Amino acid sequence: MGPWLDGFRDRHGPTRSLRSGDELALEAQDGARAWVHLPFPTLAAPEVDCERSVLDHVLTDRRVGCLLVRRGGFAVGVFEGHRLVSSKVGSAYVQGRTKAGGWSQQRYARRRDNQSRKAYAEAADEAAALLLPELPRLEALVTGGDGPAVSAVLADPRLAPLRPLVQPRVLPVPDPRLRVLRAFGEQFLAVRIDLNDLA
Repeated sequence: MGPWLDGFRDRHGPTRSLRSGDELALEAQDGARAWVHLPFPTLAAPEVDCERSVLDHVLTDRRVGCLLVRRGGFAVGVFEGHRLVSSKVGSAYVQGRTKAGGWSQQRYARRRDNQSRKAYAEAADEAAALLLPELPRLEALVTGGDGPAVSAVLADPRLAPLRPLVQPRVLPVPDPRLRVLRAFGEQFLAVRIDLNDLA
């Protein structure tokens, strides 16, 4: 990110910066603006030197837990910086929606709900087994997949100690598989930058 900031100044001249929550706003002399969105916003402490603190924040290697959940599948992992150091991936059959009406539709809906509850309980079991022993060393818990499914898993009472670490965004991921989990490190560590038309 440092080279990007240097390039922005080279193109647009001196800049002033302002931190606001999980965002660093840059305004250049020529009117160009950029908004840098931080990973791990709940860990971003305010500093006088905005850019320096943002760079330090982005470049810090952290031990981070991950929970990816979609209907019928989950992945739980622990990352050290970009490196996945432990993981558990699982899947369960959850019936899709049906166009049948009346009693059949209700029966299928009940079956699907029961299958989902069973799948979420299995994901919670694995999250508890893998993440709770890591709790003293975890700095954050990032989530991905389907928001309601993630919430259903985190509602398990055993996972209550992890909830203060949960980061605000549920990131989009395909069906959780080991390869998806391995690639997730790059996704949750990414720094998103929005530019105005001048930039």
